[in-house]
Amino acid sequence: MPDQLPAILRKAGEVVLMVWVITLPSFLIVALAPGDAALSMLRVDTVALSQSEIQAYREQMGLTDPLPVRYWHYLTGLLHGDLGTSVMTGQPVAAEIAQTLPATLLLAGSALALTFVLVILLGTVSAAFRGGWPDRAVSMFNYVAASMPTFWLGLLLIQWFAVDLDLLPASGWHQGLGLVLPTVSLAAAIAPPFIKIYRQSYGETVNKEFVRSARSRGVPFGIIRSRHVLRGSLIPVVTMMGVSLGSLLSGSVVVEAIFGLPGMGKLAVEAVTRRDYGVVQGFVLVIGLAVLAINLLVDLSYRVISPEVRLKGGARA
Repeated sequence: MPDQLPAILRKAGEVVLMVWVITLPSFLIVALAPGDAALSMLRVDTVALSQSEIQAYREQMGLTDPLPVRYWHYLTGLLHGDLGTSVMTGQPVAAEIAQTLPATLLLAGSALALTFVLVILLGTVSAAFRGGWPDRAVSMFNYVAASMPTFWLGLLLIQWFAVDLDLLPASGWHQGLGLVLPTVSLAAAIAPPFIKIYRQSYGETVNKEFVRSARSRGVPFGIIRSRHVLRGSLIPVVTMMGVSLGSLLSGSVVVEAIFGLPGMGKLAVEAVTRRDYGVVQGFVLVIGLAVLAINLLVDLSYRVISPEVRLKGGARA
């Protein structure tokens, strides 16, 4: 453990630096937003206020302070868990995000799980029958799914399964059934590139020396595939999923809006529409922290997926 302390401290320092970097865009969204933030907060289009009252409100909210001072106040507020207040509802932004975050996490988690299933099943079939009709069928699926916008696929699924067949609800939760179509829509949109990566990685892993050596010793290929090939082929997929997590979360914004799910995406769309910059600021911050946390988990998962990475890590330690 003492030998690992420098690496742990270095990693902790990197995390603190990244958290600080994430706070910058979330602060600048409000600080540099077009228009007068005070007028937006006061909603002067519905309430008549004098210029002196508006100026007094600017001073009260600290909007006349220099940017460095405002940023310092923003950071100190974050340390106390204060993300600001929604100008439309009057509720703390942290409370509104806490109410909608579970729905977004549930959608993202279910879409990620379905994506893994699609990647392993279709990627394995495509690699096992390389050049055959199953491979061509998977390639066709990849082309169609990758070229179709998420909102358009969501609308098609609503038309087919909710309107024409009346099998699933078009919006809302409906005891969990409402999660089916959004999950399929989001997973189908993000799966194609990962299927291609897994197919290529699977082919390279199968041809490695240790696989040929195990097969020459009479080890059944089913055992080799389940214990080594599948796990080894997942490493580049996990890497790309960590990098592309932002696409998954941004895609959930569109999907939640289409299917009427009470998640952070729907909250962010409504906040942008009504110029509730405090909520948008909190949304950007939470999404950035979520991406950072998932990337840290991806780094840790390498040691579980790949024995080679685990051994190298132990050797360095």
